Amino acid sequence: MLRLAQCCGLWSNTSLHMHMKRDSAALKTCLALAVSVTSLTLGYGLQKQGLDTTEPYVYVPDTVSPRAQKILRQMKGPQGLPLPAPDDVEGWKKIRNYTPPQLREIFKENTEIALKRYPAQTTNRFLGGVPVVEIRPPGWTDNGKILIYVHGGGYVTGGPGFSLGGWVATETGLRIISVGYTLAPESKWDGTTDQVIAVFQALQKEGYALKNMAVFGDSAGGGLAAGSVLKMRDKGLGMPSAVVLWSPWADITETGDTYFTLKKADPILDYPMLLKNAADAYAAPKDQKNPYVSPVYGDYSKGYPPTLIQGGTKEIFLSDFVRQYRAIDNAGGTAVLDIYEGMPHVFQAVIFDSPESQQAMTKMKKFLATYLGK
Repeated sequence: MLRLAQCCGLWSNTSLHMHMKRDSAALKTCLALAVSVTSLTLGYGLQKQGLDTTEPYVYVPDTVSPRAQKILRQMKGPQGLPLPAPDDVEGWKKIRNYTPPQLREIFKENTEIALKRYPAQTTNRFLGGVPVVEIRPPGWTDNGKILIYVHGGGYVTGGPGFSLGGWVATETGLRIISVGYTLAPESKWDGTTDQVIAVFQALQKEGYALKNMAVFGDSAGGGLAAGSVLKMRDKGLGMPSAVVLWSPWADITETGDTYFTLKKADPILDYPMLLKNAADAYAAPKDQKNPYVSPVYGDYSKGYPPTLIQGGTKEIFLSDFVRQYRAIDNAGGTAVLDIYEGMPHVFQAVIFDSPESQQAMTKMKKFLATYLGK
């Protein structure tokens, strides 16, 4: 859930402004994958207890692809450092560039595959005062359609350096605008959602219509994308044509069946040891069920774009996906719940180049073609 794989810190959001003048080749060296900082906290606990971490941390089913089985076997238990308190700004800054050793190998392999197969042109710029990275596939021509990407990272880490953007852009044929919103605890939910909305508004000022925009987010970025669209609607600012959510953290409170039933099945996420701190860094407890923070609590009877929700059966967030789907569907909206056997959090990135990730991308591509147009 927490986006720590920034190629050992090339794209920490806190230093993004400093990097905005760097050549786009720097971005291409970084594969920003969605991962949990649970790797830091829980692993620290495992090591202190002297528990065996030489075996796969979770059950590896034979019902998933060989590629997926290989990656799942590499997840031998989260490892790393203890995490800072919610309001410890300097503490969060220090851990934002850390990648747990076991994940470095996964990221290295995925980076090599992605950069070789899916080269992309990238441009660093600002929209509405917000730093963004524009990602375009080879041979792209402007057809007026845009996919706005909101990165994950538990709101406390990560950045817009999205090298899988080459894959997404190539598959969908869309220009991607990756939003470099200010991280928590430096920014709280109200200001952060405003930054996402500011990017939409800046694109409109450039002549792009909302009907030709879709928004896509993973993990915390999924919750932020969904919540920002609700806020746009309620403010009378209009909405994009479609929403795509990969493993959205759609309720930042520990509410839902699978937070408990899948607690020992999830190889990446852990709420008490990490997510509570991240949630509190982003929003005060009294605000955590605000629909713009946790969109499962939204009123979708007032309208909402068609929404695709993708996730895996190993995620403690599975209840979030189901509840988000039910909230939209029960209100008469269009929602698709697309769940994959044996997959961990944001498997499209973590288990990249697998049949499962390609199937998910095919579904996303068709969804966007239906509601955004070719």
